[in-house]
Amino acid sequence: MPRLPGRNRPVVPEKPGPGQESVWEYPRPPRVEKTSDRVVVRLGGQVIADTTRALRVLETSHPPVYYLPPESFADGVLHPAPGRSLCEFKGQASYVDVRGGNVTAPRAGWYYREPWRGYESLSGYIALYPGAMDSCEVAGETVRAQEGDFYGGWITSAIVGPFKGAPGTLGW
Repeated sequence: MPRLPGRNRPVVPEKPGPGQESVWEYPRPPRVEKTSDRVVVRLGGQVIADTTRALRVLETSHPPVYYLPPESFADGVLHPAPGRSLCEFKGQASYVDVRGGNVTAPRAGWYYREPWRGYESLSGYIALYPGAMDSCEVAGETVRAQEGDFYGGWITSAIVGPFKGAPGTLGW
C-alpha cells in the first residue's frame, strides 16, 4: 500500500466498481494509450475541439490527462504563450493560450514539440487544463478538473482515487 513520504499513514486507494479504473493501478513512468471516446471541449460558449482520436496519459495517482490532435481544434483557437516546463518523463513542454468566443484562457494548454523516447506519439498533441475551459466532455460525460494549479487531469465517473493535486499530496 502506498505511503506518504515522512508519514506512517498509508494512502488508501478507493476500490473501483464495475467499469472503473483506479489511478493507483496506473504505471509510473506513465503510459500513453489511444482512446476512441469522443472528447469535446467548450470555451466562450463555443466548441473549440472535438475528436475521437485523443490520447490518454495514465500515471500513478493522477487522473488521465487527455491530449488532442491539433486538427481537432477550431481555427484560431490556439496561440503560442510564453514559458516552458520540464516533465521528467516527456521532456520540455511549450504552452498555448486558448481562445473561444470572447474568452481567452492564458497558458491553458501545453504540448511537446519533441517528446522524449517512449512518448513520441504525443508530438504536437495538445493537452488542456479542464478547469480553464467552460467544459470538457469524455464520452458525453462532463469532467471535473484535478485539484491544484499544476496538473491537468480529467476526472470522470470511470476512475477512482484519491487523486494527487489536493493540498498535502505533493509527495505522493
